[in-house]
Amino acid sequence: MPAHPLFTEEHEDLRRSLRTFVEKELAPHADEWEAEGHFPDWVFQRMGELGYLGLHFDPADGGQGGDYLTMLVLSEEMARCGSGGVSMAVSVQCEYVTPPIAKFGTEEHKAIYLRPAIKGERIGALGITEPDAGSDVAGIRTRAIRDGDEYVVNGRKTYITNGVRADFLLLVAKTDPSQRHTGISLFLVDTDTPGFHVEKRLAKVGMHSSDTAELRFEDMRVPAANLLGEEGKGFHHIMWELQGERLSAAAGACAGAQLCIDRTIEYLRERTAFGQRIADFQAVRHKLAEGQAMVDAARALTYETAWRVQLGEYPVRAITEAKLLATRVHFEVADACLQLHGGLGYMMEHWVQRSWRDSRLARIGAGADEVMLDYIAKGMGF
Repeated sequence: MPAHPLFTEEHEDLRRSLRTFVEKELAPHADEWEAEGHFPDWVFQRMGELGYLGLHFDPADGGQGGDYLTMLVLSEEMARCGSGGVSMAVSVQCEYVTPPIAKFGTEEHKAIYLRPAIKGERIGALGITEPDAGSDVAGIRTRAIRDGDEYVVNGRKTYITNGVRADFLLLVAKTDPSQRHTGISLFLVDTDTPGFHVEKRLAKVGMHSSDTAELRFEDMRVPAANLLGEEGKGFHHIMWELQGERLSAAAGACAGAQLCIDRTIEYLRERTAFGQRIADFQAVRHKLAEGQAMVDAARALTYETAWRVQLGEYPVRAITEAKLLATRVHFEVADACLQLHGGLGYMMEHWVQRSWRDSRLARIGAGADEVMLDYIAKGMGF
Protein backbone atom coordinates (compact mmCIF):
# COMPACT_ATOMS: atom_id res chain seq x y z
CA MET A 1 0.00 0.00 0.00
CA PRO A 2 1.55 3.35 -0.99
CA ALA A 3 2.21 6.06 1.55
CA HIS A 4 -0.72 8.40 2.15
CA PRO A 5 -0.38 12.16 2.77
CA LEU A 6 -2.22 11.68 6.05
CA PHE A 7 0.80 9.95 7.54
CA THR A 8 4.16 11.44 8.45
CA GLU A 9 7.55 9.75 8.36
CA GLU A 10 7.12 9.06 12.08
CA HIS A 11 3.91 7.18 11.32
CA GLU A 12 5.68 5.16 8.65
CA ASP A 13 8.52 4.35 11.05
CA LEU A 14 5.92 3.07 13.48
CA ARG A 15 4.29 1.06 10.69
CA ARG A 16 7.58 -0.64 9.81
CA SER A 17 8.25 -1.42 13.45
CA LEU A 18 4.77 -2.85 13.99
CA ARG A 19 4.89 -4.89 10.79
CA THR A 20 8.19 -6.47 11.79
CA PHE A 21 6.82 -7.36 15.22
CA VAL A 22 3.54 -8.74 13.90
CA GLU A 23 5.11 -10.81 11.14
CA LYS A 24 7.94 -12.19 13.27
CA GLU A 25 6.34 -12.65 16.68
CA LEU A 26 2.59 -13.09 16.10
CA ALA A 27 1.85 -14.42 12.61
CA PRO A 28 3.98 -17.59 12.96
CA HIS A 29 1.72 -18.72 15.83
CA ALA A 30 -1.64 -17.97 14.18
CA ASP A 31 -2.51 -21.55 13.21
CA GLU A 32 -1.46 -22.89 16.61
CA TRP A 33 -3.48 -20.32 18.54
CA GLU A 34 -6.55 -20.82 16.36
CA ALA A 35 -6.39 -24.59 16.88
CA GLU A 36 -5.97 -24.20 20.64
CA GLY A 37 -8.73 -21.60 20.84
CA HIS A 38 -6.49 -19.32 22.89
CA PHE A 39 -3.45 -17.11 22.61
CA PRO A 40 -1.06 -16.56 25.54
CA ASP A 41 -0.99 -13.50 27.78
CA TRP A 42 2.61 -12.79 26.79
CA VAL A 43 1.22 -11.10 23.68
CA PHE A 44 -0.17 -8.29 25.85
CA GLN A 45 2.98 -8.15 27.93
CA ARG A 46 5.25 -8.02 24.90
CA MET A 47 3.15 -5.34 23.20
CA GLY A 48 3.14 -3.34 26.42
CA GLU A 49 6.90 -3.67 26.66
CA LEU A 50 7.26 -2.31 23.11
CA GLY A 51 4.86 0.58 23.80
CA TYR A 52 2.19 -0.59 21.36
CA LEU A 53 -0.70 -0.61 23.85
CA GLY A 54 -0.42 3.09 24.64
CA LEU A 55 0.56 4.73 21.36
CA HIS A 56 -1.72 7.77 21.63
CA PHE A 57 -1.87 8.04 25.42
CA ASP A 58 -0.24 10.72 27.54
CA PRO A 59 3.33 9.84 28.63
CA ALA A 60 2.25 10.74 32.17
CA ASP A 61 -0.07 7.73 31.97
CA GLY A 62 2.60 5.46 30.52
CA GLY A 63 1.75 6.15 26.89
CA GLN A 64 3.90 7.09 23.93
CA GLY A 65 2.36 10.54 23.38
CA GLY A 66 1.50 9.86 19.74
CA ASP A 67 -1.39 11.41 17.85
CA TYR A 68 -4.72 9.81 17.03
CA LEU A 69 -3.46 8.45 13.72
CA THR A 70 -1.11 6.02 15.48
CA MET A 71 -4.27 4.08 16.34
CA LEU A 72 -4.99 3.61 12.64
CA VAL A 73 -1.47 2.35 12.03
CA LEU A 74 -1.82 -0.20 14.84
CA SER A 75 -5.22 -1.39 13.57
CA GLU A 76 -3.92 -1.75 10.03
CA GLU A 77 -0.75 -3.64 10.92
CA MET A 78 -2.46 -6.00 13.38
CA ALA A 79 -4.48 -7.30 10.42
CA ARG A 80 -1.27 -9.06 9.34
CA CYS A 81 -1.11 -11.30 12.39
CA GLY A 82 -3.24 -13.93 10.64
CA SER A 83 -5.73 -14.22 13.48
CA GLY A 84 -8.70 -11.90 13.83
CA GLY A 85 -9.10 -13.03 17.42
CA VAL A 86 -5.70 -11.72 18.45
CA SER A 87 -6.27 -8.43 16.66
CA MET A 88 -9.69 -7.99 18.28
CA ALA A 89 -8.46 -8.81 21.78
CA VAL A 90 -5.63 -6.29 21.50
CA SER A 91 -8.03 -3.69 20.12
CA VAL A 92 -10.33 -4.18 23.12
CA GLN A 93 -7.38 -3.62 25.44
CA CYS A 94 -6.06 -0.40 23.90
CA GLU A 95 -9.04 1.11 22.05
CA TYR A 96 -12.16 0.03 23.94
CA VAL A 97 -11.24 -0.22 27.62
CA THR A 98 -8.38 2.18 28.29
CA PRO A 99 -9.47 5.41 26.49
CA PRO A 100 -12.43 6.02 28.86
CA ILE A 101 -10.13 5.52 31.85
CA ALA A 102 -7.68 8.04 30.43
CA LYS A 103 -10.46 10.56 29.77
CA PHE A 104 -12.68 10.16 32.81
CA GLY A 105 -10.54 8.35 35.39
CA THR A 106 -9.09 9.68 38.62
CA GLU A 107 -5.40 9.44 39.41
CA GLU A 108 -6.17 6.36 41.49
CA HIS A 109 -8.01 4.77 38.55
CA LYS A 110 -5.07 5.43 36.30
CA ALA A 111 -2.58 3.99 38.75
CA ILE A 112 -4.58 0.81 39.35
CA TYR A 113 -6.01 0.16 35.90
CA LEU A 114 -4.74 2.39 33.09
CA ARG A 115 -0.96 2.27 33.52
CA PRO A 116 -0.82 -1.49 34.16
CA ALA A 117 -3.07 -2.05 31.13
CA ILE A 118 -0.79 0.05 28.91
CA LYS A 119 2.14 -2.03 30.16
CA GLY A 120 0.25 -5.23 29.35
CA GLU A 121 0.36 -6.28 33.00
CA ARG A 122 -3.43 -6.19 33.46
CA ILE A 123 -5.92 -7.29 30.82
CA GLY A 124 -9.23 -5.48 30.48
CA ALA A 125 -12.65 -6.28 29.04
CA LEU A 126 -15.65 -4.10 28.20
CA GLY A 127 -19.00 -5.15 29.65
CA ILE A 128 -21.85 -3.68 27.60
CA THR A 129 -23.79 -6.38 25.77
CA GLU A 130 -26.42 -8.42 27.59
CA PRO A 131 -28.72 -11.28 26.56
CA ASP A 132 -31.48 -8.74 25.84
CA ALA A 133 -29.47 -5.62 24.94
CA GLY A 134 -26.62 -5.07 22.51
CA SER A 135 -26.63 -2.13 20.14
CA ASP A 136 -29.44 -0.70 22.30
CA VAL A 137 -27.09 0.31 25.10
CA ALA A 138 -29.84 2.23 26.92
CA GLY A 139 -31.79 -1.04 27.21
CA ILE A 140 -29.32 -2.80 29.51
CA ARG A 141 -30.73 -4.35 32.69
CA THR A 142 -27.66 -4.95 34.85
CA ARG A 143 -28.16 -2.86 37.97
CA ALA A 144 -25.70 -1.11 40.25
CA ILE A 145 -27.62 0.24 43.25
CA ARG A 146 -25.89 2.53 45.73
CA ASP A 147 -25.57 1.19 49.27
CA GLY A 148 -23.44 3.49 51.41
CA ASP A 149 -19.90 3.56 50.06
CA GLU A 150 -20.58 0.72 47.66
CA TYR A 151 -22.74 -0.24 44.70
CA VAL A 152 -24.46 -3.62 44.68
CA VAL A 153 -24.39 -5.10 41.18
CA ASN A 154 -26.72 -7.77 39.81
CA GLY A 155 -27.14 -8.84 36.22
CA ARG A 156 -25.55 -10.55 33.24
CA LYS A 157 -23.28 -9.69 30.32
CA THR A 158 -22.57 -11.75 27.23
CA TYR A 159 -20.29 -11.85 24.16
CA ILE A 160 -17.56 -10.21 26.24
CA THR A 161 -14.16 -10.27 24.50
CA ASN A 162 -11.30 -11.05 26.94
CA GLY A 163 -14.01 -11.93 29.44
CA VAL A 164 -12.44 -15.21 30.54
CA ARG A 165 -8.92 -13.94 31.09
CA ALA A 166 -9.63 -10.33 32.10
CA ASP A 167 -8.15 -8.89 35.28
CA PHE A 168 -10.69 -6.09 35.30
CA LEU A 169 -13.92 -5.10 33.58
CA LEU A 170 -15.16 -1.71 32.43
CA LEU A 171 -18.77 -2.32 33.38
CA VAL A 172 -21.80 -0.48 31.99
CA ALA A 173 -24.72 -0.69 34.43
CA LYS A 174 -27.97 1.00 35.42
CA THR A 175 -27.68 3.11 38.55
CA ASP A 176 -31.24 4.40 38.01
CA PRO A 177 -33.34 1.59 36.50
CA SER A 178 -36.30 3.98 36.01
CA GLN A 179 -34.32 5.87 33.36
CA ARG A 180 -32.83 4.86 30.02
CA HIS A 181 -29.96 7.04 28.78
CA THR A 182 -29.60 9.11 31.95
CA GLY A 183 -29.67 6.10 34.27
CA ILE A 184 -26.42 4.50 33.10
CA SER A 185 -23.03 4.66 34.83
CA LEU A 186 -19.57 3.13 34.32
CA PHE A 187 -17.57 1.14 36.85
CA LEU A 188 -14.10 -0.40 37.04
CA VAL A 189 -14.47 -3.89 38.48
CA ASP A 190 -11.72 -6.31 39.49
CA THR A 191 -12.68 -9.76 38.26
CA ASP A 192 -11.69 -11.38 41.56
CA THR A 193 -14.46 -9.41 43.31
CA PRO A 194 -16.87 -11.73 45.19
CA GLY A 195 -20.04 -12.11 43.16
CA PHE A 196 -18.26 -11.85 39.79
CA HIS A 197 -18.75 -15.09 37.85
CA VAL A 198 -17.57 -16.25 34.44
CA GLU A 199 -20.55 -18.41 33.52
CA LYS A 200 -18.98 -19.95 30.44
CA ARG A 201 -16.66 -19.45 27.52
CA LEU A 202 -18.66 -19.07 24.31
CA ALA A 203 -17.96 -20.92 21.05
CA LYS A 204 -17.92 -18.70 17.97
CA VAL A 205 -17.98 -19.08 14.19
CA GLY A 206 -14.71 -17.16 13.92
CA MET A 207 -12.18 -15.34 16.09
CA HIS A 208 -11.32 -18.69 17.68
CA SER A 209 -8.14 -17.53 19.42
CA SER A 210 -10.02 -14.85 21.34
CA ASP A 211 -11.85 -15.76 24.55
CA THR A 212 -15.45 -14.59 24.66
CA ALA A 213 -17.45 -14.96 27.85
CA GLU A 214 -20.84 -14.83 29.43
CA LEU A 215 -20.63 -13.12 32.83
CA ARG A 216 -22.93 -13.05 35.84
CA PHE A 217 -22.95 -10.62 38.77
CA GLU A 218 -24.64 -11.73 41.97
CA ASP A 219 -24.78 -9.20 44.79
CA MET A 220 -21.34 -8.04 43.71
CA ARG A 221 -20.19 -5.09 45.80
CA VAL A 222 -18.12 -2.46 44.02
CA PRO A 223 -16.59 0.48 45.92
CA ALA A 224 -18.16 3.84 45.08
CA ALA A 225 -14.61 5.02 44.34
CA ASN A 226 -14.66 2.72 41.30
CA LEU A 227 -17.33 4.78 39.58
CA LEU A 228 -15.78 6.04 36.34
CA GLY A 229 -16.88 9.55 35.42
CA GLU A 230 -20.18 10.93 36.67
CA GLU A 231 -23.09 8.84 37.85
CA GLY A 232 -25.85 8.90 35.25
CA LYS A 233 -23.48 10.07 32.49
CA GLY A 234 -22.24 6.61 31.52
CA PHE A 235 -24.24 6.45 28.29
CA HIS A 236 -22.58 9.59 26.96
CA HIS A 237 -19.18 8.44 28.20
CA ILE A 238 -19.43 5.05 26.52
CA MET A 239 -20.93 6.34 23.27
CA TRP A 240 -17.89 8.60 22.95
CA GLU A 241 -15.72 5.49 23.34
CA LEU A 242 -17.72 3.58 20.73
CA GLN A 243 -16.79 6.12 18.06
CA GLY A 244 -13.11 5.26 18.47
CA GLU A 245 -13.99 1.57 18.46
CA ARG A 246 -15.85 1.97 15.17
CA LEU A 247 -13.11 3.92 13.44
CA SER A 248 -10.54 1.38 14.59
CA ALA A 249 -12.75 -1.38 13.16
CA ALA A 250 -12.96 0.47 9.85
CA ALA A 251 -9.18 0.82 9.57
CA GLY A 252 -8.62 -2.83 10.43
CA ALA A 253 -11.29 -3.94 7.96
CA CYS A 254 -9.68 -1.99 5.10
CA ALA A 255 -6.28 -3.49 5.89
CA GLY A 256 -7.71 -6.98 6.18
CA ALA A 257 -9.49 -6.68 2.84
CA GLN A 258 -6.33 -5.39 1.17
CA LEU A 259 -4.34 -8.29 2.55
CA CYS A 260 -6.95 -10.72 1.18
CA ILE A 261 -6.62 -9.23 -2.28
CA ASP A 262 -2.82 -9.15 -2.26
CA ARG A 263 -2.47 -12.75 -1.10
CA THR A 264 -5.14 -13.97 -3.51
CA ILE A 265 -3.34 -12.35 -6.44
CA GLU A 266 -0.17 -14.20 -5.46
CA TYR A 267 -2.07 -17.49 -5.50
CA LEU A 268 -3.83 -16.82 -8.81
CA ARG A 269 -0.54 -16.02 -10.51
CA GLU A 270 0.74 -19.48 -9.61
CA ARG A 271 -2.41 -21.55 -10.16
CA THR A 272 -3.36 -22.70 -13.67
CA ALA A 273 -6.60 -23.93 -15.25
CA PHE A 274 -7.57 -24.66 -18.85
CA GLY A 275 -3.98 -24.14 -19.93
CA GLN A 276 -3.40 -20.67 -18.47
CA ARG A 277 -2.93 -18.85 -15.19
CA ILE A 278 -6.16 -18.18 -13.33
CA ALA A 279 -5.00 -14.57 -12.98
CA ASP A 280 -5.21 -14.20 -16.77
CA PHE A 281 -8.96 -14.78 -16.97
CA GLN A 282 -10.82 -11.53 -17.47
CA ALA A 283 -13.64 -12.53 -15.12
CA VAL A 284 -11.10 -13.10 -12.36
CA ARG A 285 -9.26 -9.85 -12.96
CA HIS A 286 -12.52 -7.91 -12.96
CA LYS A 287 -13.67 -9.48 -9.70
CA LEU A 288 -10.45 -8.43 -7.99
CA ALA A 289 -10.49 -5.00 -9.64
CA GLU A 290 -13.98 -4.43 -8.28
CA GLY A 291 -12.84 -5.48 -4.83
CA GLN A 292 -9.85 -3.15 -5.00
CA ALA A 293 -12.07 -0.23 -5.96
CA MET A 294 -14.30 -0.91 -2.95
CA VAL A 295 -11.31 -1.14 -0.61
CA ASP A 296 -9.86 2.12 -1.94
CA ALA A 297 -13.20 3.89 -1.43
CA ALA A 298 -13.61 2.56 2.12
CA ARG A 299 -10.04 3.47 3.01
CA ALA A 300 -10.43 6.99 1.60
CA LEU A 301 -13.51 7.58 3.76
CA THR A 302 -11.77 6.10 6.81
CA TYR A 303 -8.68 8.27 6.34
CA GLU A 304 -10.69 11.44 5.76
CA THR A 305 -12.71 10.74 8.90
CA ALA A 306 -9.57 10.08 10.95
CA TRP A 307 -8.11 13.34 9.67
CA ARG A 308 -11.21 15.19 10.90
CA VAL A 309 -10.89 13.54 14.31
CA GLN A 310 -7.23 14.53 14.37
CA LEU A 311 -8.32 18.15 13.79
CA GLY A 312 -10.54 17.97 16.87
CA GLU A 313 -13.89 17.27 15.22
CA TYR A 314 -16.38 14.66 16.41
CA PRO A 315 -17.82 13.44 13.07
CA VAL A 316 -20.23 10.77 14.28
CA ARG A 317 -22.00 10.31 10.96
CA ALA A 318 -18.73 9.96 9.04
CA ILE A 319 -17.38 7.46 11.58
CA THR A 320 -20.60 5.48 11.28
CA GLU A 321 -20.44 5.49 7.49
CA ALA A 322 -16.78 4.43 7.50
CA LYS A 323 -17.46 1.55 9.88
CA LEU A 324 -20.46 0.37 7.87
CA LEU A 325 -18.74 0.58 4.49
CA ALA A 326 -15.35 -0.84 5.49
CA THR A 327 -16.67 -3.85 7.38
CA ARG A 328 -19.08 -4.72 4.58
CA VAL A 329 -16.30 -4.41 2.02
CA HIS A 330 -14.02 -6.65 4.08
CA PHE A 331 -16.58 -9.44 4.18
CA GLU A 332 -17.46 -9.10 0.47
CA VAL A 333 -13.80 -9.13 -0.52
CA ALA A 334 -13.02 -12.11 1.73
CA ASP A 335 -15.98 -13.96 0.25
CA ALA A 336 -14.82 -13.23 -3.31
CA CYS A 337 -11.26 -14.30 -2.49
CA LEU A 338 -12.47 -17.55 -0.95
CA GLN A 339 -14.44 -18.22 -4.13
CA LEU A 340 -11.37 -17.65 -6.28
CA HIS A 341 -9.47 -20.26 -4.27
CA GLY A 342 -12.06 -22.88 -5.17
CA GLY A 343 -12.23 -25.97 -2.96
CA LEU A 344 -8.93 -25.06 -1.31
CA GLY A 345 -10.49 -21.87 0.06
CA TYR A 346 -13.09 -23.92 1.94
CA MET A 347 -10.52 -26.05 3.72
CA MET A 348 -9.93 -25.23 7.38
CA GLU A 349 -6.15 -25.28 7.01
CA HIS A 350 -6.18 -22.43 4.49
CA TRP A 351 -5.89 -18.81 5.60
CA VAL A 352 -8.70 -17.44 3.40
CA GLN A 353 -11.51 -19.29 5.19
CA ARG A 354 -10.35 -17.80 8.48
CA SER A 355 -10.35 -14.30 7.05
CA TRP A 356 -13.85 -14.92 5.72
CA ARG A 357 -15.16 -16.15 9.08
CA ASP A 358 -13.38 -13.53 11.15
CA SER A 359 -14.50 -10.64 8.95
CA ARG A 360 -18.18 -11.40 9.52
CA LEU A 361 -18.19 -10.35 13.17
CA ALA A 362 -17.28 -6.72 12.44
CA ARG A 363 -20.70 -6.20 10.83
CA ILE A 364 -22.27 -7.03 14.21
CA GLY A 365 -19.85 -5.82 16.87
CA ALA A 366 -19.48 -2.13 17.81
CA GLY A 367 -22.91 -1.50 16.28
CA ALA A 368 -24.67 -3.79 13.80
CA ASP A 369 -25.13 -2.73 10.18
CA GLU A 370 -28.80 -2.01 10.77
CA VAL A 371 -28.06 0.29 13.71
CA MET A 372 -25.35 2.07 11.72
CA LEU A 373 -27.81 2.68 8.90
CA ASP A 374 -30.35 4.11 11.33
CA TYR A 375 -27.74 6.49 12.79
CA ILE A 376 -26.84 7.65 9.28
CA ALA A 377 -30.53 8.16 8.45
CA LYS A 378 -30.96 10.29 11.58
CA GLY A 379 -27.95 12.34 10.53
CA MET A 380 -29.71 12.92 7.22
CA GLY A 381 -32.68 14.42 9.03
CA PHE A 382 -35.05 11.47 9.17
